[in-house]
Amino acid sequence: MNLDLTEKRALVCGSTQGIGKAAAIELALLGANVTLMARNEPRLQTVKELLDTSQGQQHDYIVADFTQPEEVKNQVLKYCQQNKINEWHILVNNTGGPAGGSAFEADVEEFKQAYSNHLIVNHLLVQTLVPLMKQAGYGRIINVISTSVKEPIMGLGVSNTTRWAVASWAKTLSVELGGFGITVNNLLPGYTRTARLDTIFTTNAQKSGKTIEQIEQEVLATVPAKRFGTSEEQGAAIAFLASPAAAYINGVNLVVDGGRTKSL
Repeated sequence: MNLDLTEKRALVCGSTQGIGKAAAIELALLGANVTLMARNEPRLQTVKELLDTSQGQQHDYIVADFTQPEEVKNQVLKYCQQNKINEWHILVNNTGGPAGGSAFEADVEEFKQAYSNHLIVNHLLVQTLVPLMKQAGYGRIINVISTSVKEPIMGLGVSNTTRWAVASWAKTLSVELGGFGITVNNLLPGYTRTARLDTIFTTNAQKSGKTIEQIEQEVLATVPAKRFGTSEEQGAAIAFLASPAAAYINGVNLVVDGGRTKSL
């Protein structure tokens, strides 16, 4: 199986923690030159030091705030211009999800901000990097979204709505870009032990009057694997989708959830 990403260039968004960080580490282990992107520069520097360089990889980072879409786009353009980059290969779209709450009670501004942070930023990054992927004759766009694409998750109304939009956008792009050697796929993580999951459990415990431990046990009862996933497992799936071995996998939602999602 060809998993070699030597000389491939990857941009990994939201890569200072959780799934983004794990994906960056896995891509570097396969030989990719990784550019991290997030808004916290000290954390970016810390993660950069963790990335494998045994194959001569050159890693870097871009500081950008996903609440400012045009800033994100401009920072990436500036980075490419300053480093005279004319080819790009891998884009991992990933950022923190919207706060919990019902869809009905959500303020309109919450929907607007979520669409901006996810769909709009993703789209601007794709428009910026796809020409460089076409130049390279190789492209992998992987969007980290949610199993709510398959089954809405109660209490995450804004997130459910936004994730569906990103999934449909990605499927459309997969048709438009497939002929250029560029694939577009979505990773749908199930319950994965990250800071976001801890926040959701804490919020649910406060609202329900239950303990966090009770909430966790109720959730685990719905997972056939009887455990939470790890960021590393999600990162490995992303790295596979980014590899040459996944060249004919295009336009899919890859569920990595220990078997919890009941739909196919």
